[in-house]
Amino acid sequence: MPFDVDAIRSRYPALAEGYLHFDNAGGSQVAAPVADAVADTMRAAVSNRSTAFEPGRRSGEIVAAARHALADLLGAVPRGVVLGPSATALTYRVARALAGTWRPGDEIVVSRLDHDANVRPWVQLAARAGVTVRWAEFDRATGDLPVAQYERLVGARTRLVALTAAGNANGAAPDVAAVAAIARAAGALTYVDGVHRTPHVATDVAALGADFYVTSAYKWSGPHLAAVAADPALWERLRPMKLAPSPESVPDRFELGTASFEQLAGVIAAVEHLADLAPATPGLDRRGRLRESFAEIQRYESALLARLHDGLASLSGVSLLPAPARRCPTVSFRLADQPPARTAALLGERGICVSAGDYYAYEYFEALGLRDSGGAVRASLYHYNTEAEVDALLTALSELA
Repeated sequence: MPFDVDAIRSRYPALAEGYLHFDNAGGSQVAAPVADAVADTMRAAVSNRSTAFEPGRRSGEIVAAARHALADLLGAVPRGVVLGPSATALTYRVARALAGTWRPGDEIVVSRLDHDANVRPWVQLAARAGVTVRWAEFDRATGDLPVAQYERLVGARTRLVALTAAGNANGAAPDVAAVAAIARAAGALTYVDGVHRTPHVATDVAALGADFYVTSAYKWSGPHLAAVAADPALWERLRPMKLAPSPESVPDRFELGTASFEQLAGVIAAVEHLADLAPATPGLDRRGRLRESFAEIQRYESALLARLHDGLASLSGVSLLPAPARRCPTVSFRLADQPPARTAALLGERGICVSAGDYYAYEYFEALGLRDSGGAVRASLYHYNTEAEVDALLTALSELA
């Protein structure tokens, strides 16, 4: 059966307002079942976790169900899923725990393709620990992150390799599995930023070889909540700072304070929503349904991306930032000598939402020499976008050009 985008769009109440959303890399719109789950949980008797009474048991069940849902989404183990308020907060939390195991003279490897949330925490803590930072560079001509460079960057003193599963500036999807294999052979851990990749491609943490994989639910139709998945045995080796009476068990000891139970209910609903976006083979479990949904999502979004990319390439005055064929549906560009913020504002006046600036891809735009002049304009697709919307964006840009 074809991917029914009209039926899917009907599940997103915000789309009825009529804006054209090409700002999805900054956060998708929320699916109706997610909003309902959050609201229903806030209306119900849900107390802090306790086994003594039903409202307390409900919150514990919500937390457990959220871990299972995220495990299905990522191909992880529920006990290995650590929950938190954002990918940035969780990465800092993991970085502090790992930095406690580093010694002067150790090394880490970060990349200039990454969002700063997977760069700055490592760089800052490396400086405190006397650890050397080595940089993986992206190819300026292709926009890709070459694997070969990791053979010389990773060595016996490397403790961590941090890289993105998809660059949020140009969509480039590096060969994470190949880099992770190099890191593992040297005895190093791999921390993978999956925030930009998870909404578009079926995720299998084990196949990627990621020791840690972080994702944010608000990028895939959910609430503002994040999670890091890792092998429970790896979490057991780490001792984070925490309150004395808070749990010692994994994964709870990495989660600070009381969980947002209503948002966790939203995460569960978001995963279920994603699993139901395409007709599934009868008898599949949720993990299998997610794989089939994402196969259709990827096929649909790839066609939209081709239409958008080819249309932008044909417009006079539009300069596309380089991106490889292996990518997520994201395009960055500049319109002649117009400041990107001005382009975004003019499109915004027409009800077309795009991002402008460096989108926290700080090192990427510094390396290109574009950050001081405003970065670029970013159009990022999601499975509720349509061909008609892509054509409307292209028409608007043609008129602005």
